[in-house]
Amino acid sequence: MSTVRIVTDSSCDLPVQVTTDAGIEVVPLTIRFGSTELVDRLELTTAEFWARCTDSDTLPETAAPAPGSFAEAYRRLADEGASGIIVIALSGELSATLQSAVLAARDVNPDVDLDVRVVDSRSVSLGVGTIALACARAAADGAGLDEVERLAIDLAGRTRVIGALDTLENLKKGGRIGNAKALLATALSIKPIIEVIDGVVEQAGKQRTRAKALALLVDRVRTYEGRITDLAVLHADCSDVDQFVEMLRPLYDGHIVVGEIGPVIGTHAGRGTIGVAFHERADQT
Repeated sequence: MSTVRIVTDSSCDLPVQVTTDAGIEVVPLTIRFGSTELVDRLELTTAEFWARCTDSDTLPETAAPAPGSFAEAYRRLADEGASGIIVIALSGELSATLQSAVLAARDVNPDVDLDVRVVDSRSVSLGVGTIALACARAAADGAGLDEVERLAIDLAGRTRVIGALDTLENLKKGGRIGNAKALLATALSIKPIIEVIDGVVEQAGKQRTRAKALALLVDRVRTYEGRITDLAVLHADCSDVDQFVEMLRPLYDGHIVVGEIGPVIGTHAGRGTIGVAFHERADQT
């Protein structure tokens, strides 16, 4: 087994079984409902998160892991025999998680014979997760620390995340748009299309219905047909996720990872959000 290990954070939205099988260490963010602070994945499941959101008039807040949480993970992996660690972090444009990972790396270096390198994924959700998974596979195949780091940096520039929001309720609660606009958009069943560009979530269009939004996402994937690796589907408690996966299958013959959007991203995106994450082939960019 490679002595290079991969660390990421709980915004990655990879299923627990996938991270376990790949040997990926996940450092959790925290979610705050009023005065109650809960550790993502450990103290708050995704189902519990959505239930709490339904009962709350205000959005919860998310907080980056303390540097100590990353340092603890680094030391644990060193004890397990790791000689090097690559950290794939949530976009530095959106969270202080990256900064915590960097500070932790500086803290442990004098104490532990361990080379820790932190890479900004410039992405969210399974955009982060697919990079971490690809790097874990490379490490398992025997790639060295420099090679895995180069892969992570390269993939950060070739990762595409495109999604459709099902509701504007979270944007409304978060104060991002006025109530009148939110009510008008809801009445018209507007489904905003979003895309992650250079680490920032940007608006990429809108559709009037859920069906049209899903069709648009499929069309966007189709424009990359033959140039895609590591296709994944992300969703926030969606009953139509299996249908969406089947819509994508004619465009991609590989395994499609399906991950549920957790509290970190779900806080902002809202229930019903669905989307895709994938890597565009290097020779096609």
